[in-house]
Parts: sequence; structure tokens; C-alpha cells
Amino acid sequence: MSPVHIAGRRVGAGAPCYVVAEVGINHNGDLDLALRSLDAAAASGADAVKLQNYRTEDFVPDRTLTYEYVTGGRRVVESQYEMFKRCELSPADLRALKARADKHALALFSTPTSLETLADLVALDVPVLKNGSDFLGHLPLIRAMGATGRPTILSTGMATLAEIDEAVRAFRATGNEGLVLLHCTSSYPTPPEDVHLRKIPALRAAFGCPVGLSDHSEGIVAALGAVALGACCLEKHFTLDRALPGPDHRMSADPAELRALVDGVRALERSLGDSRIGPTAREAAGRAEYRLSCVAARALPAGHVLAEGDVAFRRPGHGVAPAQVGLLVGRRLARAAPAHHVFAPEDFE
Repeated sequence: MSPVHIAGRRVGAGAPCYVVAEVGINHNGDLDLALRSLDAAAASGADAVKLQNYRTEDFVPDRTLTYEYVTGGRRVVESQYEMFKRCELSPADLRALKARADKHALALFSTPTSLETLADLVALDVPVLKNGSDFLGHLPLIRAMGATGRPTILSTGMATLAEIDEAVRAFRATGNEGLVLLHCTSSYPTPPEDVHLRKIPALRAAFGCPVGLSDHSEGIVAALGAVALGACCLEKHFTLDRALPGPDHRMSADPAELRALVDGVRALERSLGDSRIGPTAREAAGRAEYRLSCVAARALPAGHVLAEGDVAFRRPGHGVAPAQVGLLVGRRLARAAPAHHVFAPEDFE
């Protein structure tokens, strides 16, 4: 399984988890808020920021469709068209955001909704592309992403195994092997029983590519569990303030939580270590102090022939190991052994 490289970062097995702050539409159409969100994401330790660049008419032409969400403790029902329209980012907005991301050495990428908005990202020279779960069935767009030669992230929310397979085949048919899949549950927020982290190793085994998690749950437990199961990439909704108006702020990580997530991921990565069985270097140094040795159970005279009852097991562990007590029983002492004496080969005739 080959890793993927994003802006000079290796993403895949053995590499640090790639943490993406999904600003999405949490900028509420306000460029200044979007810029400040990038600043906060960088300060919180994110590796990348993801946006959504779209033209609302590409996917919501019907202005009667509504969306219901909770914000500020109240339930809101509004036109999908109006909600998305006010959060559109122009090519000029994207350029300003890319410049701010570059200042922070923060990778910036986005989910386009058409060949035109994909072209905007290519012109911006983003290091990676993203296809959202809602567009997993848009195979022409996925093929176009693959044809750019850029690494691409595909989210798999709501998808059947057959649909994921079809999308992966469409991407790979372009000759582009730079693919990352994200396990995703498309419910907002996702309750713990619907996260299903075991799908991460299952997807990795099925498609032979790096797999991560697009996390819509509350808190950081699912994200840390994903890393423990081998997730190479984490995408987490991000907001400056959960109290801001809008559909995604309530279930997004704020700067403090994103910092906790990043710190938790890095600590967990250090804890994972490797799978080789054996003492660590620190354990090896402590074996002589903490393990047990065969010692004299009581004071024994020279010439005494050891019986099992003459041997006890005590610290330190630099002498004959308890597992080798059979080599001592029946042997004659060449010299007297005081109580608790650690037996050594030279003690015997």
C-alpha cells in the first residue's frame, strides 16, 4: 500500500496522522471570519484546512427545498438555496484564503461541485482535492479530479460498498494512484453508536489505500479511536465559536477542542509504538532491578545439597532466573550462603 504525498507530507501507514480542520461553510460567507478561522486552525495544530467552493445552482436549483438545523439553542428551517448561496466563496475569496494558508504553511483544499469549480482549484494550485460524500456518485467529476494528477480524498458517507468500489475504479482508471478514502457517517452530529470505526480497517483491506475518518461526532473520542485503528487522516468540522449562527457550528470543534484533538493524536501516536514483542529499552534496563532471582531461603552451610525448599524467589533479577531453579536443586554448595543470597554459578561445586 503506497502512501500519498500532500504538500510534502507523507500520508499513510507509518506517517503522522494528517489533521484537517474543515471550516466548510462555517465562515458564514464572511471572508474576514474565514481568514480568522484559518489563523485559529493553524494555531491549534492543524495540518490543513478544507473549504467548500461551489455554485449553489450546481446542486440545489430548487429553491423550495429546505434544511432544518439547530443553532443558538433554537431550531431553524430555511431554504437550502438561500443557506448555501450566502456561503459561496468566489475565486477572489479562494485566492485570499490560499495566501493566508500559505503564510501559515497550512495546506488548503476544497470540495468543488462542478468542472468549473474544480478548475478554480487547479488554477489555485491546491495540493489535494476532496470529493464530498454527497458527490460520491458524480463519476465524471471524480474522473476529472483523477485526471489532474493531484492526490484526492473521497468521503464515503451514505455509500454502499458497490458505490465506493465504482468511485474508486473511476478514479484509478485515470492512472492516478494518489487516493485517500475517508470513512464517514453523514449525520450531524453523529451519535457514538453510528460512528462504526471498524469500517476504517475494512475499507483499507478492501481498497488497498490509506483510509481516514471524516468525523461528525461530538468531542474527540471517535477521532482518537480512529487513529488507534490506523486512520491516516482526520477531518473535523471547525469553528471559531459554536454559538455562531449556521448549520454546522454546534457540532464543530472550537480552537480549544481542536488543540486537544491534535495533542491527543500526537500522544496516541507515540503510544502506539510497534508490534514487535519484547521489552522496550527502558524495560530492558529495569529487568535486573525488578525481575526475580533464585536466592537462599535461609542461611545454608557449605556442603549443603539444595532441595526445592532451600530456594526462594526474590529481587533483584541479575541472578539465576526462577525458571531455571531445576538446574540448582540437587547441587552441593561450595561455600556457605547467607539468607537471601542471590545464587551464582560459583556458589556450587
